[in-house]
Amino acid sequence: MPTIITRGAVSARGLGFAATPPAGGSAAYIEDYFSTDLYTGNSTTGGTQTITNGLNLSGTGGLVWIKGRSAASNSVLFDTIRGAGTTAANNNALTSNANSSEDLFGSSYDFLSAFNTNGFTVTQGGVATASRGANYNAVTYVAWSFLEKAKFFDVVSYTGNGSNRTIAHNLGSVPGMIIVKTRDASYDWMVYHRSLANTEHLLLNTTAAKATLAAAWNSTTPTSSVFSVGTDLKVNENGTAYIAYLFAHDAGGFGESGNDNVVSCGTFTNSASGFASVNLGYEPQFILVKRTNSATVGEWQMLDTTRGFVYGSLVSTSDDRRIYASSTAAAESAAGVGRPLPTGFEFNGANNGVYVYMTIRRPQKVPTSGSQVLGLSARTGTGANANVTGGAGITDFAIIKNRAVAATYPVVVSRHAGINVLATSDNLAESAASTAMLQAQCWDTMDGIKVGTTSTYTNASTETFINYLFRRAPKFFDALNYEGTGANLNITHNLGVAPDLWIVKARTPDGGWIVGSSVLANTEMVSLNVNSAKATSSTYWNSTTPTSTVLTVGTSTNTNTTSTLYAAYLFATLTGVSKVGTYTGNATTNQINCGFSAGARFVMIKRLDATGDWYIWDTARGIVAGNDPYFLANSTAVEATSFDYIDAYSAGFEISSTAPAAINANNGSFLYLAIS
Repeated sequence: MPTIITRGAVSARGLGFAATPPAGGSAAYIEDYFSTDLYTGNSTTGGTQTITNGLNLSGTGGLVWIKGRSAASNSVLFDTIRGAGTTAANNNALTSNANSSEDLFGSSYDFLSAFNTNGFTVTQGGVATASRGANYNAVTYVAWSFLEKAKFFDVVSYTGNGSNRTIAHNLGSVPGMIIVKTRDASYDWMVYHRSLANTEHLLLNTTAAKATLAAAWNSTTPTSSVFSVGTDLKVNENGTAYIAYLFAHDAGGFGESGNDNVVSCGTFTNSASGFASVNLGYEPQFILVKRTNSATVGEWQMLDTTRGFVYGSLVSTSDDRRIYASSTAAAESAAGVGRPLPTGFEFNGANNGVYVYMTIRRPQKVPTSGSQVLGLSARTGTGANANVTGGAGITDFAIIKNRAVAATYPVVVSRHAGINVLATSDNLAESAASTAMLQAQCWDTMDGIKVGTTSTYTNASTETFINYLFRRAPKFFDALNYEGTGANLNITHNLGVAPDLWIVKARTPDGGWIVGSSVLANTEMVSLNVNSAKATSSTYWNSTTPTSTVLTVGTSTNTNTTSTLYAAYLFATLTGVSKVGTYTGNATTNQINCGFSAGARFVMIKRLDATGDWYIWDTARGIVAGNDPYFLANSTAVEATSFDYIDAYSAGFEISSTAPAAINANNGSFLYLAIS
């Protein structure tokens, strides 16, 4: 039985944490209770695979919702109350795009065959087809796992009695959305949503607009302990078995403070301008959206940042990849569906369209080691589509450099910007990468990034490359996008602390790479794409120091021009994980203490008081007592391999006595970023 180890963008696994729910009294984090996992069916009849996402489904209880992406398929739900399937004929699958009872396809259905302490197992049963289940060979799937947790999610079962009644739940807060389905009868899926009247409902398995039916919820709003059902057969037929999935709304209970909201249920209306902006107070990683005032475009749309939900006007049509819970259609590529924001999201809907939504917050945990958030990979190109892994799970930001071919840019690509690439050694605007550079599905992997076929920059056959694969995480690193206004501007970020190093680049048009730091004055900057010394101007940062919530930019064309799209990358000093600092050169051996215990795995250095290149070293190529390969972020030159400028030091890194003035000039001032 093959085991597929996945690290969801929404999960603690991607940060290297075990995702066992915290003991009573300790902090709870959304990645301990929700995970998005991507996998590919691998089975012949009766074959299985295990998806390891760290969630204790068997011990805690919850729901797994699976949808095929590369082929038309049913959207299937399995929960721990009804139990895992035992055979293809007793598979316990409910199908959100149909009104059918359990075991819809009988002996030809793939199914979830086990809830595990760290994930779940899927099995291909009978004479399966791509449309029927969870593990058909070569079909790609997405699975969303929800653990039961107060103020987040609950699963409730009951037997109908045909009379108005209340049903107890353990959500510990007033539900924002409730989904009810008959288990043993072919009735529609009923949906209660707090944004509708308590006499109204939606149907999960259809595109129908909202409808009025007092007998659905007995015209009664749910409470923190019960929800009500009336006499309608779809929610309360005498002797019929039902299952209900309950989602909280802005109930707090999570994060270091214990007050963070992790799930929200609300409504918005689109205008003629297209995009509606929704303020959640947090950045979402998952969105379920349904139009309520029309049946013609009323699919239940599901978006998540793992498959592709990006920010920007230049993204490829393959980047926003919505799935329909109410349809068998495969994952659809669609530009402009929406985009996540640091405090909410935007959605491009129909003019005068009224929508309801359910959202889930992005991961919250602070990392404890650099290996949880930075993957290093030194590799040889294959000339064929390839998945570059680094062991740190989901990648949000990547730097790739050809090590041995001259005139090749260090390439930068960010999940939030889609597949478009920037070059750190130039001021060029971003360009849309073809499959020859980075695949349109470059982020469609649970560890690392996918590269294309023949590009000299990323994967040409037999050529050597170094890859840095970064993960966004509180108090370590954040990547965001913003649109310039031409006026002094505060940009919200989710770093959780004031950044110590921030890098801004115009995505379009051309513009330099502008770097600020807490070790510089708030009127100072250096340029990543050139070797110039630090410079002074109040227009870069509006002479304003960043805070734990905002980065301020002034009126410089390089940081804030009207209608220009920018990328910003923010790093912080985090004990034991990362260090942004300065040192004074001494022209001899110079030990730089970063507070690490096993040395730095990544080091970037720039001289501030005079010209000097941006030097980058890493342990994948070697930070050792001998020669240490490095490349220059501001150059297209090949890496240098014949110099011993840096050595290993357990608390950080050591500048060797042979280092040049650009790294260790006596009394020179140097900026560095080090990651353990």
